[in-house]
Amino acid sequence: MYKVFIVDDEPFIIEGLYDILDWSSFGLEIVGHAENGRQALDALASTPVDLLITDISMPVMNGLNLIAEARKLHPDLKVIILSGFNEFDYLKEGMKLGIENYLLKPINVEELESTLSNTVEKMDSTRSSELYGTFDVQILKDNTLYRWLTGQIAAGEFRERADLLGFDLEKPYKVVAVLRSKEVESFNRISEQIRDEKEVTSFRDVDGDLVLIGHLRHRTEGKTNFIELLKRISNEQSSLNEPVQIGIGCVVQLPEEASLSYKEAKQSLEYFMVYPDSSIIDYTSLKENRKSSGTETSIHWEEYAKLILVRDQEGLTQKIRDDFEQMQKVEGILPEDLRNTALELVIRFKMELAQIKHTDETDIFKKGLSNLRSSGTFDDLVVSLQEVAKATVGSLMQDAKNPVVSQVLIHIHNHYADELSLKTLGAQYHIHPVYLGQLFHKETGDSFAEYINKYRIEKAKEQLKNTNLKVHEIARNVGYWETGYFYKQFRKYVGISPTDFKGLG
Repeated sequence: MYKVFIVDDEPFIIEGLYDILDWSSFGLEIVGHAENGRQALDALASTPVDLLITDISMPVMNGLNLIAEARKLHPDLKVIILSGFNEFDYLKEGMKLGIENYLLKPINVEELESTLSNTVEKMDSTRSSELYGTFDVQILKDNTLYRWLTGQIAAGEFRERADLLGFDLEKPYKVVAVLRSKEVESFNRISEQIRDEKEVTSFRDVDGDLVLIGHLRHRTEGKTNFIELLKRISNEQSSLNEPVQIGIGCVVQLPEEASLSYKEAKQSLEYFMVYPDSSIIDYTSLKENRKSSGTETSIHWEEYAKLILVRDQEGLTQKIRDDFEQMQKVEGILPEDLRNTALELVIRFKMELAQIKHTDETDIFKKGLSNLRSSGTFDDLVVSLQEVAKATVGSLMQDAKNPVVSQVLIHIHNHYADELSLKTLGAQYHIHPVYLGQLFHKETGDSFAEYINKYRIEKAKEQLKNTNLKVHEIARNVGYWETGYFYKQFRKYVGISPTDFKGLG
C-alpha cells in the first residue's frame, strides 16, 4: 500500500481525514500526521511516504515551504494541498511545485476520492516515472484535463482551473484526438510543433497517450482545420520514421459532452488493428460507414458484453451463429457487410477484455482478424469469429484458477511486516496491479488491503498474547509504522483496543 502523511494545524481536520473514507480501499495507508510543517519534516526524514496531504497556512513552517523541503527527502512525493481560502497566489505557487490538486475546506469527499483515485492510478502506472518525473504546472494540467474528460470533476471547479491553465472555454465546440506512439520522444517533438497553436490544448493521460483538444468556433470548418493539423503531425512523424496512430472523436458542445469525444478518440485507436495502413481514424467516419452498410443496428453489443462478463462461452458462440444467420437473410446484405460486422465484434471483444483484465492481449485478436480477412465462406467467417470469442472467454476462465494469487498469498504470509502493494507484487509476478487486485478479491473474498490488515491483526493478536513487547513495538513488527493507525485497524477487526486485548490475558 502507498503511504500517506497528513499535516494540518487543526486536530479535527486530521481526525476527520482519518475517518472520512476507507483509505485501504484506495490502496493507501495513513502512516503519520503532524500539526505544522516543521514537525512533519522531522517525521518525513525517517518515514517512507508516497503522498503528502498538507494545509497551506500553518505556524512554524507553512505548507509551501514544507512541500519544497519534503521533495528534497522524497523526490517522487505526490502532494495534495488543503486550504481554507481560495487564494490565487497560493494555488499558483502550488502549481509550480507540482501538486495533484488544491482542495478547499470543508473538503468535498467526492473530489477527494476522485483525486486519490487518479493519484493512485498514476503511481500504479509502470510509466509514471517517465510521464510525471518533472514537477511543474503540467502535472496539475494533466490531472485536471484528464478528470474533466472522464467526468470526474465538478463544473465549477473546472471553470476555475480552466481559467488558471489558460484553457479556452469561449469557443463553443470541442474535438478530441488521441495520439499513440512507441517512441516517447515523439510526443516532446509534437508538443513543440503545436506550441504556438492557440486553438489546441495538449496533455498526457494516464495511459501515456498524448491528448489534443481542439477549440472550435465553427463545428464543420473547425474540425476540418483540426484534421489538417493532425495530418501535418502524422506526415512529419512518418518522415522521421516515428509514425503515430491518431484517433479522433466527434465534435461536441461544452460543457457536458467533452468526455464523449475523448472516449470515441480512444476507441478509434483500437481500429488500427483492422486498418493497419491508416494513420488517422475518425470515429465519426466509422459510424457513418456502418450506417451506410445498413449493419449498424444489427448487433446488440450489450448482450455480447454480458455473455463475456459471465464467461458463457457456449452462449456467446451460439449468439454469433444466430445473429449472423439473421443478417445473412437481410435483403441486399453484402459479404463485405458481414465481414465488417465481424471485424467490429473482434475489436469490441478486445476492448471488453482489456476493460475487465486491464491487460492488452493483442495476439489473440490479431490472429482472429487475420482469419476473418482470409475466410472464403460464410461458415469460415462465423467459425473464425467464434474462435475469437472462445479465446476471449478462455482468457478469463484461465485466470479463475490463476496460480499467481496462491503465490501472492505465500508472499504475504512470509513478508506481512514489509511494505506490500499491488504495484510491487504485480511487477514481481508480471501482472497488472489493478487486475491482480480483481483476481485476489475473487479468490479470497477480500480486497488486497483488507486481507493484509486482517492477517497483520491476527499476527498482532498472537504477539499481544504471547510476548511482553509494547504495543508500538508489535505494531512495527506486523507492518504498521503509525501506532494510531494500528489502533484504528485493531478496533475495526477485533472490536477493542490492543491494550484492552492484551489485558484480557
